[in-house]
Amino acid sequence: MSKITTIERFILDNQPQYARGDFTALLYDLALAAKVIAHKVNRAGLVNILGEAGGVNVQGEDQQKLDVYADDVIYRLCDHTGRLCIMASEEHEELLEIPARHKKGNYVLVYDPLDGSSNIDVNVSIGTIFGIYRCLDPDNRGRLEDVLQPGRNLIGAGYILFGSSTMMVYSTGKGVHGFTLDPEIGEFLLSNEDMKVPDPPSYYSVNSSYYSHWSPGVKRFLRWLQGQEADSPPPLSSRYIGSLVADFHRNLLRGGIFCYPAENSKPNGKIRLLYEAAPLAFLMKQAGGYASDGYQSILDIEPTDPHQRTPFFAGNLSLVKKVEQFLAAEEPEMA
Repeated sequence: MSKITTIERFILDNQPQYARGDFTALLYDLALAAKVIAHKVNRAGLVNILGEAGGVNVQGEDQQKLDVYADDVIYRLCDHTGRLCIMASEEHEELLEIPARHKKGNYVLVYDPLDGSSNIDVNVSIGTIFGIYRCLDPDNRGRLEDVLQPGRNLIGAGYILFGSSTMMVYSTGKGVHGFTLDPEIGEFLLSNEDMKVPDPPSYYSVNSSYYSHWSPGVKRFLRWLQGQEADSPPPLSSRYIGSLVADFHRNLLRGGIFCYPAENSKPNGKIRLLYEAAPLAFLMKQAGGYASDGYQSILDIEPTDPHQRTPFFAGNLSLVKKVEQFLAAEEPEMA
């Protein structure tokens, strides 16, 4: 019989690699949040929390009932623990301060509570994304500067995938590890240790219906992936779910590239830098891959706004470097 390792045991066994016990406990908090949200996601059609909540988030998107629920769960699990100095959520325009009655800790949590939640109505996988930073100044905690840190400052990141099974995948800078929730015992069990992006890659993930809105370099890259350029390798297969965590997770396991390029009407892209791009870029780097905005590493971008967006390419190093090459050499299209 193979060894059974719970996420709590795995985190505890690796604690000497972490800065202190509060960081370990914060990972426990996020694992608990994953269980609570998973329970509600699995019963969403039975307890009337499908569909829209009636509000609009800071991104101008209709809030889904599960978005609001997941956001509230994460906040209420973390606001009083003394581990965080501030939080920032994709769902809120303002930063989420720690209530004055609670102690402020040494860490910063940024998160997208439920990406792709509009897909839950049609039973498509959705996910939570999170990133963890250190507070910059222990004597002045909970400032905007604590949130506006580049991805290279991340000390931990991960996502929770709610699909045919629930998985929590995270890294603290020592590899990427995946845990699958066993619903019978209510525990996350180690299922994927030290995950690496396979090479050669298998898939590319992009919404090609926006082809006419892309720059010449991105168009050339897509043709290259499809085997239509003179120097193209064997074409990759196209797989696109439209749920960021699900597409990213598949390509992490099978090899490939996820693309959300800039468009004529969205020159800054759509993916949120703090809540989505930077944490996933951190994971991809730990797995041997790379993530870029098409010109530089996502991890090197200095954010100027909590809700800043970015073009996003993540996957095998060779594929992401190739799109950078095409974008660097692109010429304006002839009218």
